[in-house]
Amino acid sequence: MSIVAENIRWKIGAKTILDDVSFAARPGEMLGLLGPNGSGKTSLLRLLAGLKQPHGGRVVLDEQDIRGIPRRKVAQRLAFVEQHATTNANLKVVDVVKLGRFPHRSMFSGWTREDDEAVEGALQRSGMADKRNDRWMNLSGGEKQRAHIARALAQGPKELILDEPTNHLDIQHQIALLSLVADLPITSIIALHDINHAAMFCDRLIVLKEGRIVAEGTPKVVLSEDLLREVFCTEARVETSAYHGGPHIHFLRHTPENAAR
Repeated sequence: MSIVAENIRWKIGAKTILDDVSFAARPGEMLGLLGPNGSGKTSLLRLLAGLKQPHGGRVVLDEQDIRGIPRRKVAQRLAFVEQHATTNANLKVVDVVKLGRFPHRSMFSGWTREDDEAVEGALQRSGMADKRNDRWMNLSGGEKQRAHIARALAQGPKELILDEPTNHLDIQHQIALLSLVADLPITSIIALHDINHAAMFCDRLIVLKEGRIVAEGTPKVVLSEDLLREVFCTEARVETSAYHGGPHIHFLRHTPENAAR
């Protein structure tokens, strides 16, 4: 397995945010993380990336507890794209993307052709090549997000963790980004709000509610009308898409509460 969560428990003060969360991400798959706001998705992703430490359980990367792996080694193989792309420096886009190469370079190593190729490939794949010389402060929110995704791709990761990366993107770039991630020959774990996007692109899904896993499996197995009602408090009809073969959710205008009246 690529990344394994074993009985993860994490809390803030006396409040438990994640409780006994266990799953394994398979090499090369796109694993979608779903759940309503406050279900623990962002906290779980930060634990998987080694940015937070669990209060119980552990995260395993290639059979090693991630806490025992030097941060530089983790960064050489695992990239994390946060939900909100921020930086205080008014760098050029190309310089933001170059930051992704730092884990692969020593204090005395110079910039290499391999570094150039990684940066150029990341700019092209993220659709930011024509913005390479634009300044950070002049970018739109969506362009900033794409620049950070390019930075993550420049790392050349084996695992890519993304926290709602389609926020701030228009529909064209949402689809382009998810297609890109789905086609990468690496393991990706991605938190999404759009359930239809998850059904279209993800190999498997994990659904969280109040910090616990309530469903896991392929989109066809997981995305039932009962689950949407119980977890997301919404009425929907689930049909098989004629275009991608997975489930397609038609959301109805009323909630379960309204439907019962």
